[in-house]
Amino acid sequence: QVRLVESGGGLVQAGGSLNLSCVVSGNVFSITSMGWYRQPPGKQRELVAEISSDGRATYTDSVKGRFTISKDNDNESVFLQMDGLKVADTAHYYCHVQELWRSSWGQGTLVTVSS
Repeated sequence: QVRLVESGGGLVQAGGSLNLSCVVSGNVFSITSMGWYRQPPGKQRELVAEISSDGRATYTDSVKGRFTISKDNDNESVFLQMDGLKVADTAHYYCHVQELWRSSWGQGTLVTVSS
């Protein structure tokens, strides 16, 4: 079983920054992509950012220019640098790892942006 441990969430004022991290452990093989999803209160889970194993990154339109996803070369960690945070960014953020044959999720970390 894959274990994804997230950290870095918390309470921040609008305009501030946070850096989320996710450490991957367990019997992991053939990772094709890693990413971050979020679920705002009362809404469905949505993709925030994704990075493929060869380093190509994609972002949802609402975070382009503000968030940056990165990973280490061994696919052991994935990060999300969040700058210029807005109240609308408030959500539970989930780390995601896609392998060739399965999809794994972290427990989630809460990001709350106040104004």
